[in-house]
Amino acid sequence: MDFSKKIKAIELRRKGFSYSEIRQSINNVSKSTLSKWLKNIELTTEQKKRLTRLQATAYLGAKKIQARSIAYHNQIRESAKKEVLTRLGNPLFLAGLMLYWAEGDKRSGEVQFTNSDPDMITLMMRWFREFCNIPESKFRIGLFVHSLHVKENYLDFWSKATSVPLTQFNKPYIKPTIFSNRKNKLYEGTCVIKIHSRDLISKILGWIDGIKDILKNYA
Repeated sequence: MDFSKKIKAIELRRKGFSYSEIRQSINNVSKSTLSKWLKNIELTTEQKKRLTRLQATAYLGAKKIQARSIAYHNQIRESAKKEVLTRLGNPLFLAGLMLYWAEGDKRSGEVQFTNSDPDMITLMMRWFREFCNIPESKFRIGLFVHSLHVKENYLDFWSKATSVPLTQFNKPYIKPTIFSNRKNKLYEGTCVIKIHSRDLISKILGWIDGIKDILKNYA
């Protein structure tokens, strides 16, 4: 234990400082450690009022930031919705969009597309590269494989299918399997394309909104 840090933390708390303020003044001290050090220190009424005001200000600030973020991503989504009309003549764009609408993650706040068909994964990687302007370093690949389907070169297989280096692969999830008689020689596992970008998922959802409206009006 660093007693000098503890002494300083106690001094600051007695002056009415919040935990956040104390942590800004003292490096490498966790909130749980501060709780142990400072749990018996009583604050004055005025100090408690000050901390309440700080919490209220921080809450309002966080709500404003959240509101700006929601408005920003809604704007991205609305612009993308209108953009679909300019891309209707591109079969690759439409194929990738329909596949993402059917198979892609639309709720987590990031882009994820999961499938076991390597040709479909290759097509979606091409779609992301050509229409989503994703830097190569942003791609992450996850794999789910049953233990009886683990092959010596399965990582290389998916690296080739995605054109993503193994350094950008997450640790594969290998599920134990007891049914050895169900082995499928053609199965290479399930691949998950991951792109951590809320801006991009907002754009893709906007494209999906656009194609929904077009299909509704088509009838």
